[in-house]
Amino acid sequence: MNEFLLVFRRDYKTRETQPSPEQLQAHLSRWRAWFEDLKARDLLARPLQPWEPAGKVLKHDKSVTDGPFAEIKESIGGFIVIKAENYDQAVKIAEGSPILELGGSVEIRQAAG
Repeated sequence: MNEFLLVFRRDYKTRETQPSPEQLQAHLSRWRAWFEDLKARDLLARPLQPWEPAGKVLKHDKSVTDGPFAEIKESIGGFIVIKAENYDQAVKIAEGSPILELGGSVEIRQAAG
């Protein structure tokens, strides 16, 4: 089995696209169920690591800006490391991610080496 990084991104800024408190609770329940399913199938190499939506970007000239990408709406909400045979299986696993229900995306990267 190989390890794949799944990075979850979505728009946390646009007010009109944010879930209501009730929708958010239901959404979080689906996340918990998805993680439990991955754990039960021994596909979760590392647990969820949530991140603050804001951050800093260090540029090549050593200047620091607010980030990660001020010009876009999406930011990283968290990531996990999963076990999968290949990219096809990793994508199939990522298709179960609740972030997609809120218009988000999942970036998939295989660990090198």
